[in-house]
Amino acid sequence: MKVAIVTGASRGIGRACAERLAKDGFTVVINYSRSADEAQKALDGIIAAGGDGMIYQADVSDLAQVKQMIRDVDKKYGQIDVLVNNAGIVKDNFLLMLDMKDLDRTFDLNVKGYFYCAQQAGLKMFRRKQGSIINMSSVSGELALAGQSVYSAAKGAVNSMTRVLAKEMGAKGIRVNAVAPGFIETEMINALSDEKKEEYLKDIPLHRFGKAEEVAAVVSMLASDEFSYITGQVITLDGGISL
Repeated sequence: MKVAIVTGASRGIGRACAERLAKDGFTVVINYSRSADEAQKALDGIIAAGGDGMIYQADVSDLAQVKQMIRDVDKKYGQIDVLVNNAGIVKDNFLLMLDMKDLDRTFDLNVKGYFYCAQQAGLKMFRRKQGSIINMSSVSGELALAGQSVYSAAKGAVNSMTRVLAKEMGAKGIRVNAVAPGFIETEMINALSDEKKEEYLKDIPLHRFGKAEEVAAVVSMLASDEFSYITGQVITLDGGISL
């Protein structure tokens, strides 16, 4: 048995990652903050497909809650093999209209939360001298998009964090990588007007949006023992928009 924790897994990319890892044979911990019903639906789907797991409520921007989650998961299963740092928010706005509360919340969740989860899960992985930490980044970490200065800065921090932690933790058998999606078909994209979608599609060489399942496939690869020599990488999955 191998155990994976996926943060922010009640919907979207996180849910797709949880479902894929369950399909791969992992026992999956579906972390959520507020969407209990959606988290339960995700777990019900995994169990119906023959998988196993649990849901766990914790705000990953709160270190005490992260510590408790990791302790409880380790106590229940005796190990943590994979951590997918996925929980995050997007608060777009131009600099001169920036709300400082949005700035703080974005960094608390998208950066500090990743550090908290990586540190606490890493302590358990150290014990067994193996593990894989996969950080959900974004093409925005490299690509300049107007209105995304805060989000881009946060994802740029995730990219740098990924590389440094890979160096720090490699000697203990722990791999640290990141996946940087571009425009993916989620609730955010689906809410756009047809005109706005077409505007974005013009800049994508493949002329389509990505699917959450395609992101999950890359996460599956990075979690697999078959790719155990990959660490410190930020894998871009954007249909070519960053070219």
